Amino acid sequence: MSIKDMLNQDMKAALKAGEKDRLSVIRMAKSAILYAEKEKLHELNDEEIIGVLFREVKKRKQDMEEYRRLGKEEVAKSLEQEIAILSGYLPQPLTQEELEEIIRQTISEVGANGMKDMGKVMGAVMPKVKGRADGSQVSSLVKKLLQ
Repeated sequence: MSIKDMLNQDMKAALKAGEKDRLSVIRMAKSAILYAEKEKLHELNDEEIIGVLFREVKKRKQDMEEYRRLGKEEVAKSLEQEIAILSGYLPQPLTQEELEEIIRQTISEVGANGMKDMGKVMGAVMPKVKGRADGSQVSSLVKKLLQ
């Protein structure tokens, strides 16, 4: 079952169950996917949909940190719930160890031997971990392992 089908099915279930918060988040996700499809002029596949949902989660995490910094805990909790709902449609995130192993393998594959090769390593790692790891986390690990 595709992610779009899952979203449609869950939207119907949330509508019937009267889960307004869940319904709102699912509608927002569908809207973001539709916008991306119009932008790219084709129907998105599951991998592209994961990218869209990952961006939405990332936005909410950044907003949540900002609201917490401003002392607006209620809004931050609401964003946290949205993140939890959206995360249900994303693949399991990589653990630190799994990510480190992928980066080590990639470093040996591309023959990197210093910080000057960071771009090559990042270019090879990011497609492997798309939707399962944050770019800043990958970048910091690559830096650590290349030094």
